[in-house]
Amino acid sequence: MLKTGIYVDAENIRLSGGYGMRYDVLVELANSGNSVLLRANSYLAEDRSRTKEDDEYRQKLYRYHNIIRQCGFKVIKKYVKHFVDDEGILTTKANADMDLAIDALLQARNLDRIILLTGDGDFIRLVLALQNMGCRVEVIGFNNVSSELKETADSYLSGFLVPGLLPMPPDGAGRLRGMPVNYNADRGFGFLRYYKLSGGGLRAETVFFHCSKSTVANDAVFLDAANIFEFSIVQNPENNNRTEATDITLLEA
Repeated sequence: MLKTGIYVDAENIRLSGGYGMRYDVLVELANSGNSVLLRANSYLAEDRSRTKEDDEYRQKLYRYHNIIRQCGFKVIKKYVKHFVDDEGILTTKANADMDLAIDALLQARNLDRIILLTGDGDFIRLVLALQNMGCRVEVIGFNNVSSELKETADSYLSGFLVPGLLPMPPDGAGRLRGMPVNYNADRGFGFLRYYKLSGGGLRAETVFFHCSKSTVANDAVFLDAANIFEFSIVQNPENNNRTEATDITLLEA
C-alpha cells in the first residue's frame, strides 16, 4: 500500500477557484486504489483581531475548521498580520508556505505519495526535494496554477475534474466536467476526457462530442486542453444510440 499524505495550501486554493472544496472527497481520493491516507494537513488563515470582534465571522470560521477536522485533517492556522507601509497603506499577510514545506519534508520520511493542493510556483523547490526523498508528488490546483509547478510534479490534475471535489450548482445534477482531447477543427468533433472516482481509484473516461452541441461561439477553445467544459452524456438515437456529450458549456475561470 502506498502511504499517502495530503497538504492543502488552503488560502491559495480558496482564492484560485477552489472555494467550497470538499475535504471528504480528498480523503476518498487518497484512500482509493492501492493507497492509504496517513497524513492530512490543511493550512488556513485566521484574522485574530476579527475573530475577537466579529461573532458571526468567528462562528463561521470555527465551524468550517471543525468540518475540516471531522474529515480527518489537521488544521494548521496562520494568523493574519497587518502592516502599514511607507506610504501609509495597510496590507495584510498570512503566508503558511514555510509551515507547509517544513511539515511535508519532515513527514515525507514515512510517506510514499504526496498530494499537494496549490497553484503557487513557490513550492517548486519543495516538490523537487520531496521527489529526491523518493516520494511521488501529485499536484491538484484550480485557476492560476504555475506552469512550471505542473511540469515539475509527477502528475498534475485540475481540481475541477475531480468528481465531487467542488459543489455543482443546483441545476447541475448529472453534469460532468472534462477537458477536450483530439479535437478535429476541420470536422468539428473530438473527445472530452473526464474522470470517475471509485474504490479502485481515479479512472479516466472519454466521450465523443461535436461542436454543434456546445454553446461556445468559437470552437477554437476545444484546441486548448487547459479549458474545462461542463456537459451531459446522452445516447444519440440518430447515430445507433452512440454515447455522446451534449449541452457543452465552457467553465469560466
